Amino acid sequence: MSERGDAAAGDRNSPKMRVIRVGTRKSELARTQTDSVVKMLMNLYPGLQFEIIAMSTTGDKILDTALSKIGEKSLFTKELEYALEKNEVDLVVHSLKDLPTVLPPAFTIGAVCKRESPYDAVIFHPKYAGQTLATLPEKSVVGTSSLRRAAQLQRKYPHLEFKSIRGNLNTRLRKLDEQQEFSAIILAAAGLQRMNWQDRIGQFLYPEECLYAVGQGALGVEVRAKDQEVLDLVRVLHDPETLLRCIAERAFLRHLEGGCSVPVAVHTVLKDGQLYLTGGVWSLDGSDSLKETMQTTINVLGQLEDGPEDNVQRVGITARHISQGAQLAAENLGISLANLLLSKGAKRILDVARQLNDAR
Repeated sequence: MSERGDAAAGDRNSPKMRVIRVGTRKSELARTQTDSVVKMLMNLYPGLQFEIIAMSTTGDKILDTALSKIGEKSLFTKELEYALEKNEVDLVVHSLKDLPTVLPPAFTIGAVCKRESPYDAVIFHPKYAGQTLATLPEKSVVGTSSLRRAAQLQRKYPHLEFKSIRGNLNTRLRKLDEQQEFSAIILAAAGLQRMNWQDRIGQFLYPEECLYAVGQGALGVEVRAKDQEVLDLVRVLHDPETLLRCIAERAFLRHLEGGCSVPVAVHTVLKDGQLYLTGGVWSLDGSDSLKETMQTTINVLGQLEDGPEDNVQRVGITARHISQGAQLAAENLGISLANLLLSKGAKRILDVARQLNDAR
């Protein structure tokens, strides 16, 4: 599928006037997200042409196993990165939460787009319309693909049972509506909103109830690290607030050495020059946990530095036109909070969670 702009644009926007090939997963949500990024780029560079190339990933193909059991950190990115490496595509659009905090050396995240709602949302079976998790009957089964959600919610709602559910957004909603197995399922609110299915949301899960996944609600644009032309093309998509929040979140997760096989969650707020990061770790059943909040001063409009540090990566992200001082402060905040939790025993909690998950 090709998206074509106005060929009358000047050479400044498109010196080579070539087609920009955009990689994406085949799911309807992934295509919708990619279309939104391409539309933004078309508006910014009306002389460029775009071709969207969709492909299946490992995560799309393995649907009978919980994500936490597969043990693969690049479930939804590997095939797309292979196409990027082989120069079959010029950029790839991902849900940022799917991107590992350590990328292969040849790649970087060239843009972090403005974040949609980072919260989780509960969708109820039609027969439980109007209910909340608290009012569901005893032993009701709630579907989620996330250990993070189950660990936090099991402790708060001991009367519920949490069970893995896989598949793309459409598949999971169909399983909920057409089968009697699940009373409710939990999904990222951002995906539902992007698909214009927000009317299905019966309950939002706010941070006081359930912290969200690192990067949830944001889109990341992955490019070849040395492709300066494409880096310059996509950098205008960076949203500074989202970027700094996600750098802090990804630094926290990376320093903890967490992933989809252990329950780690965050909440960030950037307000009045202060970046607040809350992070937590849980045992699989939620009975053991650590949660702390730290803050740092952020000067988003700080002086831009010139020179060899222009393309420095922070947790896999390149943003040369946004203050390096602000980015460093955000990264250090994530590392500091991780160190605080590690000093209080987070490694033990995560090691046990990882071992128990592997043994399931």
